[in-house]
Amino acid sequence: MKILKTEGIVIRRRNFGEADKLLTIFTKSNGKITVKAPGIRKVASRRSPHVELLNRTKLTLYTNGNMPLLSEAEMISDYKFIKNDLLKVGFGYHICEVIDGLCPENEYNEDVFTLLVQTLDTLCVEEDTHELIRNFELRLLDLLGFANRRMWTSDYFNVQAYIESLMEKKLKSKDIFLNKP
Repeated sequence: MKILKTEGIVIRRRNFGEADKLLTIFTKSNGKITVKAPGIRKVASRRSPHVELLNRTKLTLYTNGNMPLLSEAEMISDYKFIKNDLLKVGFGYHICEVIDGLCPENEYNEDVFTLLVQTLDTLCVEEDTHELIRNFELRLLDLLGFANRRMWTSDYFNVQAYIESLMEKKLKSKDIFLNKP
């Protein structure tokens, strides 16, 4: 077994078995990875609060060739200012959905990790969330090689429709944008 220590942001969680969860984490050193968190759904689990959706966490993982197993977790930031605002939670979910849908598994991309951290940090304090999210989407598309600045300047360029065409599915978080102030 190999030990991997990294930093990451939880972008997706789903139940697995009776007491486990599968976590999708965008890490600084490995890109998007799926991790099995054994026993995390038990009431006595001390790791559970550290791996909530949108948490930035230091992780210790054991890898044995298959799926990495979560051994330890220490929260760096829980982004409570996002989680205390219903609209910002929706935007945070949208950010996670787009990262999960566009980024391939196990592909290192520190620029995307930095963009994700900067966007979440700014979302905590920013009031103009629609513009922040649009800039995030455009920058992410640019970093992943899906778009260029010439596309962005077009008045007819619909970023979310383009992202949906790349993902080949509808964004679940799209309804947030229909309620623009």
